[in-house]
Amino acid sequence: MTKFKIAIGSDHAGFKYKESIKAWLLNEGHTVRDFGTNSDKSCDYPDFIRPVAESVARGEFERGIVLGGSGNGEAIVANRIKGVRCGLCWSEQTAIWNRSHNDGNCLSLGERTVSEELALKIVATWLSTAFEGGRHLERIRKIDA
Repeated sequence: MTKFKIAIGSDHAGFKYKESIKAWLLNEGHTVRDFGTNSDKSCDYPDFIRPVAESVARGEFERGIVLGGSGNGEAIVANRIKGVRCGLCWSEQTAIWNRSHNDGNCLSLGERTVSEELALKIVATWLSTAFEGGRHLERIRKIDA
Protein backbone atom coordinates (compact mmCIF):
# COMPACT_ATOMS: atom_id res chain seq x y z
CA MET A 1 0.00 0.00 0.00
CA THR A 2 1.14 3.52 -0.78
CA LYS A 3 2.18 5.50 2.27
CA PHE A 4 0.44 8.84 2.75
CA LYS A 5 0.78 12.02 4.78
CA ILE A 6 -2.52 12.10 6.63
CA ALA A 7 -4.18 14.79 8.74
CA ILE A 8 -6.69 13.51 11.28
CA GLY A 9 -9.10 15.20 13.65
CA SER A 10 -12.24 14.58 15.65
CA ASP A 11 -14.57 15.96 18.23
CA HIS A 12 -15.28 14.22 21.54
CA ALA A 13 -17.75 11.80 19.93
CA GLY A 14 -15.12 10.54 17.48
CA PHE A 15 -12.14 10.61 19.85
CA LYS A 16 -11.94 6.87 20.59
CA TYR A 17 -11.94 5.87 16.92
CA LYS A 18 -9.51 8.67 16.05
CA GLU A 19 -7.01 7.26 18.49
CA SER A 20 -7.49 3.72 17.15
CA ILE A 21 -7.24 4.80 13.51
CA LYS A 22 -4.19 6.96 14.23
CA ALA A 23 -2.40 4.00 15.86
CA TRP A 24 -3.28 1.76 12.92
CA LEU A 25 -2.08 4.37 10.38
CA LEU A 26 1.25 4.81 12.17
CA ASN A 27 1.69 1.04 12.40
CA GLU A 28 1.12 0.83 8.64
CA GLY A 29 3.90 3.38 8.04
CA HIS A 30 1.85 6.47 7.21
CA THR A 31 2.83 9.93 8.44
CA VAL A 32 0.06 11.30 10.66
CA ARG A 33 -0.63 14.68 12.23
CA ASP A 34 -3.36 14.74 14.86
CA PHE A 35 -5.24 18.05 14.95
CA GLY A 36 -7.17 17.03 18.08
CA THR A 37 -9.30 16.83 20.10
CA ASN A 38 -7.27 15.19 22.81
CA SER A 39 -10.03 13.77 25.01
CA ASP A 40 -13.66 12.72 25.05
CA LYS A 41 -14.61 15.97 26.82
CA SER A 42 -17.40 17.80 24.96
CA CYS A 43 -16.09 20.23 22.34
CA ASP A 44 -17.05 21.90 19.06
CA TYR A 45 -16.10 19.84 16.00
CA PRO A 46 -15.38 22.77 13.64
CA ASP A 47 -12.42 23.73 15.86
CA PHE A 48 -10.67 20.46 14.94
CA ILE A 49 -12.11 19.57 11.54
CA ARG A 50 -11.49 22.86 9.74
CA PRO A 51 -7.70 22.75 10.35
CA VAL A 52 -7.60 19.19 8.96
CA ALA A 53 -9.43 20.24 5.80
CA GLU A 54 -7.39 23.42 5.38
CA SER A 55 -4.12 21.47 5.63
CA VAL A 56 -5.31 19.06 2.93
CA ALA A 57 -6.43 21.95 0.70
CA ARG A 58 -3.01 23.62 1.09
CA GLY A 59 -1.29 20.38 0.05
CA GLU A 60 0.47 19.87 3.37
CA PHE A 61 -1.25 16.47 3.65
CA GLU A 62 -2.40 14.15 0.88
CA ARG A 63 -5.43 12.88 2.76
CA GLY A 64 -7.57 13.85 5.72
CA ILE A 65 -9.71 11.79 8.07
CA VAL A 66 -12.35 13.46 10.23
CA LEU A 67 -14.54 11.83 12.85
CA GLY A 68 -17.52 12.62 15.00
CA GLY A 69 -20.64 10.96 16.32
CA SER A 70 -22.36 10.66 12.95
CA GLY A 71 -19.69 12.18 10.71
CA ASN A 72 -22.27 14.44 9.05
CA GLY A 73 -21.24 17.76 10.60
CA GLU A 74 -17.60 16.90 10.09
CA ALA A 75 -18.14 16.26 6.37
CA ILE A 76 -20.05 19.53 6.06
CA VAL A 77 -17.23 21.52 7.69
CA ALA A 78 -14.55 19.84 5.58
CA ASN A 79 -16.47 20.42 2.36
CA ARG A 80 -16.68 24.16 3.06
CA ILE A 81 -12.97 24.33 2.25
CA LYS A 82 -12.26 24.81 -1.48
CA GLY A 83 -10.36 21.87 -2.89
CA VAL A 84 -11.59 19.37 -0.31
CA ARG A 85 -13.81 16.51 -1.40
CA CYS A 86 -14.93 14.84 1.80
CA GLY A 87 -17.21 11.83 1.76
CA LEU A 88 -19.13 10.37 4.69
CA CYS A 89 -18.55 6.63 4.42
CA TRP A 90 -20.36 3.87 6.28
CA SER A 91 -19.20 0.82 4.33
CA GLU A 92 -16.23 -0.38 2.35
CA GLN A 93 -18.25 0.14 -0.84
CA THR A 94 -18.96 3.80 -0.06
CA ALA A 95 -15.23 4.25 0.60
CA ILE A 96 -14.45 2.75 -2.81
CA TRP A 97 -16.89 5.10 -4.53
CA ASN A 98 -15.56 8.11 -2.58
CA ARG A 99 -12.11 7.48 -3.97
CA SER A 100 -12.77 5.91 -7.38
CA HIS A 101 -15.57 8.23 -8.51
CA ASN A 102 -15.02 11.42 -6.50
CA ASP A 103 -11.25 11.44 -5.93
CA GLY A 104 -12.08 12.00 -2.26
CA ASN A 105 -9.18 13.51 -0.37
CA CYS A 106 -10.98 13.52 2.97
CA LEU A 107 -12.91 10.75 4.69
CA SER A 108 -15.57 11.32 7.34
CA LEU A 109 -16.60 8.59 9.78
CA GLY A 110 -19.22 8.42 12.51
CA GLU A 111 -18.22 6.61 15.68
CA ARG A 112 -21.88 6.11 16.58
CA THR A 113 -22.76 4.64 13.18
CA VAL A 114 -20.18 1.91 12.46
CA SER A 115 -18.21 -0.56 14.54
CA GLU A 116 -14.55 0.13 15.23
CA GLU A 117 -13.60 -2.93 13.18
CA LEU A 118 -15.61 -1.65 10.21
CA ALA A 119 -14.16 1.85 10.59
CA LEU A 120 -10.64 0.44 10.26
CA LYS A 121 -11.68 -1.58 7.19
CA ILE A 122 -13.20 1.53 5.64
CA VAL A 123 -9.96 3.47 6.21
CA ALA A 124 -7.85 0.67 4.71
CA THR A 125 -10.13 0.40 1.68
CA TRP A 126 -10.25 4.16 1.20
CA LEU A 127 -6.47 4.46 1.30
CA SER A 128 -5.91 1.60 -1.15
CA THR A 129 -8.49 2.71 -3.74
CA ALA A 130 -7.33 4.77 -6.70
CA PHE A 131 -9.27 7.46 -8.55
CA GLU A 132 -10.60 6.05 -11.84
CA GLY A 133 -10.34 9.32 -13.73
CA GLY A 134 -12.02 9.07 -17.13
CA ARG A 135 -15.64 10.23 -17.10
CA HIS A 136 -15.28 11.20 -13.43
CA LEU A 137 -12.51 13.73 -14.10
CA GLU A 138 -14.80 16.29 -15.75
CA ARG A 139 -17.18 16.05 -12.78
CA ILE A 140 -14.33 16.73 -10.36
CA ARG A 141 -13.33 19.75 -12.43
CA LYS A 142 -16.89 21.06 -12.19
CA ILE A 143 -16.91 20.57 -8.40
CA ASP A 144 -13.62 22.42 -8.03
CA ALA A 145 -14.71 25.25 -10.38
